Amino acid sequence: LIDGIEDDKVSLYTHNKFVDLCEGPHVERTGKIGSFKLTNIAGAYWRGDENNTMLQRIYGVLFETQEELDAHLERVEDARRRDHRRLGRELELFTTHEDIGAGLPLWLPKGATVRRELEQFITGLEREAGYQHVYSPHLAKRELYERSGHWDHFKDDMFPPMQLEHEELVLRPMNCPHHILIYDSKLHSYRDLPVRLAELGTMYRWERSGVVGGLSRVRAMTLNDAHIFCTPEQVKDEFSGVMQLVERAYDILGIKEYSYQLSLRDPDDKEKYAGDDEMWDIAEDTLREAMDDLGLSYTEARGEAAFYGPKLDIQFADLMGREETYSTVQIDFHLPKQFDLSYIGEDGAEHRPVMIHRGVISTMERMMAYLIELYGGAFPLWLAPVQAIVIPIADRHNDYARRVVDDLRAADLRVELDDRSERMQAKIRDAQMQKIPYMLVVGDKEEATQAVAVRQRSGDDLGALPLFQVIDRLKDEITTAMSSD
Repeated sequence: LIDGIEDDKVSLYTHNKFVDLCEGPHVERTGKIGSFKLTNIAGAYWRGDENNTMLQRIYGVLFETQEELDAHLERVEDARRRDHRRLGRELELFTTHEDIGAGLPLWLPKGATVRRELEQFITGLEREAGYQHVYSPHLAKRELYERSGHWDHFKDDMFPPMQLEHEELVLRPMNCPHHILIYDSKLHSYRDLPVRLAELGTMYRWERSGVVGGLSRVRAMTLNDAHIFCTPEQVKDEFSGVMQLVERAYDILGIKEYSYQLSLRDPDDKEKYAGDDEMWDIAEDTLREAMDDLGLSYTEARGEAAFYGPKLDIQFADLMGREETYSTVQIDFHLPKQFDLSYIGEDGAEHRPVMIHRGVISTMERMMAYLIELYGGAFPLWLAPVQAIVIPIADRHNDYARRVVDDLRAADLRVELDDRSERMQAKIRDAQMQKIPYMLVVGDKEEATQAVAVRQRSGDDLGALPLFQVIDRLKDEITTAMSSD
């Protein structure tokens, strides 16, 4: 151990017969350290190197007061209950299999339903905002990513090339080179701009097996991606439009714990950035003005910009209050130059467009993981995989229950029938465990009056209501939720 210490000095701390080689300091007794709790014991390689000896690591948490400790432990327990990996299994949303590999989840029917609703939701908002949707292949020649710079910057995070005859094909790490070539497939006039290209584009990243897990860290991910090609004069309006789309989407999804970070270049280290001072100053001032005009709060982070332009990072807070970047809006001067993109200006000459990269709701995988934990699996009605379940009290009510199901499905509602030979209370309990928003119970009285007895997931009993009224209620609830102020 001493041989591995680079400094000339070492420090030792002793407690009776215990000698600890560490930087310290130690305290004499636990009475001096406030409220603490040991939480876990796990194996850990010395200095995080799997070639070293496996040791035992003891984890614990420490706070000044018992109240702070109790509050922390409650947050930890709430996070455990809401863990998307646990709920994904219990609610039959997704699964994994060793024969497929780590970081490659399988979407089960219920999870696929939620994902499809998310995809239709965001693509609908994009169409309203003037985006055109495209499809592009999941792989391309290695030369494409060499030209874009992804091969040099992200080669270690990409899957190895596949040799095919005389070509090397690569699973794409990002979608932007494909969208650039779509833009460049025809001549553009200034009258055509802005061109907004969007795609639910699947990308591939080589993640170590030890860090992948659930839906939040995967090797194949589908990004709500888009690229805007515009004139320099249009950058502010286009950026503002993106931010309005972000705010609207998050409002509908019920996402409230997020913040904005404006990532700028380091003026003392200009060599690592593409472009000149004037270009950077204009771009950074443009983003500030747009955020200020929209009344959106943000912090600034010097030296955090991408090498090709400033960006806005959208950071979400998890259940433990930790922040992580989920989406970005990036201004790019480099790739249009790298691919020699152009448009014909009003003066009849060729001009270089500016490119804006943006993702609104991140990848489908990460957003799904976030929403599962945000709602604890109890999705709002419009997003719930099963919106209502029909529960007949006895077998003789099954025929009427099936007619109710048919009417609900005809109204484009997602509904299931629980016609098991179980007690009604057991069926209701199971539906609540599956976090289904509405339970519709039918018996003799309901069949005679063409009604259903309505129970909500929250436990509220709305009593017997005509079936047509229940259908209208559910449709209105969905419409209201999908609207934003």
